[in-house]
Amino acid sequence: MSPGAPGPAARADGPLLSPWAHVVRVAAALAAGMGVGRFVYTPILPLMHAQAGLSTDAGAHLATANYVGYLVGALAGTLSPALVRSRATLRGALVLLIGTLAAMPATHSTELWLTLRLLAGAASALIFVVAVNSLLGHLRDHPPHLSGWGFGGVGAGIALSGLLVLALRPTADWRTAWWAASALAVVLAAASWNLRPEVAAATVSAASPDDMASAHMPEAATATADRRFVALFVSYSLEGVGYIVAGTFLVAAIAQGSPGWIGGGAWVLVGLAAVPSSALWARLGRRWSRPGLLLVALVIQAVGIALPALVGGVAAALVSALLFGATFIGVSTLALATGAQLRFPRSVALLTAGYSVGQILGPLAVAPLLRHGYRPALLLAALVVLAAAVAAAVLRAGFPHHAVAVRQSVPEQERRPAPTDAGR
Repeated sequence: MSPGAPGPAARADGPLLSPWAHVVRVAAALAAGMGVGRFVYTPILPLMHAQAGLSTDAGAHLATANYVGYLVGALAGTLSPALVRSRATLRGALVLLIGTLAAMPATHSTELWLTLRLLAGAASALIFVVAVNSLLGHLRDHPPHLSGWGFGGVGAGIALSGLLVLALRPTADWRTAWWAASALAVVLAAASWNLRPEVAAATVSAASPDDMASAHMPEAATATADRRFVALFVSYSLEGVGYIVAGTFLVAAIAQGSPGWIGGGAWVLVGLAAVPSSALWARLGRRWSRPGLLLVALVIQAVGIALPALVGGVAAALVSALLFGATFIGVSTLALATGAQLRFPRSVALLTAGYSVGQILGPLAVAPLLRHGYRPALLLAALVVLAAAVAAAVLRAGFPHHAVAVRQSVPEQERRPAPTDAGR
């Protein structure tokens, strides 16, 4: 077979799509799996509190169940690389996700809700794994900002689901909101149904590129890289704890002290700000030190999370949404790219695990504070993100800034997809 000839998978799937067409399909999959399947719970949560008798503690537990399911799905994709190259996995996960959304209004049982959100989390993770590996695999020779627009699908899904709930709020109840979210997921699933998964490489080494790179590093350099990675791991794990509190309770917190439409409107703004954020941070990462950018993004995010707790009013709520939306995907982009830049063995897998565990711990950590409203929970989340920024500052202090130029000279290694890239 000549180098330019399409492989069996390509022939089976028909003509190769243009890069932008592929980005659109990936964005639709991420919008369904993450923006709707995972985050539509945020704008629906206040309705369930008011209309379905859901307590604040139970609301936190439903969030935790979803994040536990997400970790399970991410680990499944990590342990079975064949899953991330399977169209059947993508389609099955999309169907499961739609089913869990549609089933939420069919019961008032908290136990069944916990099960449904657990399954939805696992489905979301599998969709993310397949879509992201497809995105990075097929666009590895293209500028990184192009992949960034694919990640923007998460923001687009958040904005669309937020608009949907906002439009339904005056005339419909929480049940209708879940059914409408399911219908939106159907539309997005149809747009991504024929997404081409990543094709397995013709030759696969037993060791990952990171493993091979570290094997040739001097012992002193390896020890230094280890210390830097520990700082990055701590920073990214703390970010998982802090960001998810805002990602779960921001709308409910804003709605407590603002007119009814402000909470939903702020969530729409979060999604709109998130759409271009990954592409923007990826571009900035080609010019400036990633640890420095990570530090800046975390400080901005901490300010955004704390604003609704410290300052009331519409303006503070909207600024908070803008700052949070512009950073939460960008932080993941920068952290995972920095891990690859450090050439630490299996960096993406380790960072993903820390981030996922942080997301599970976040709602549990603030659950006792929710009895006093959402303001204490947001303040604690902001402090945790500031702690993540301190760890990023430690990383930045000893980081080889000349490495930015070195990494730009080997773009393919940086864009190489990783089957474990499932924790964003």
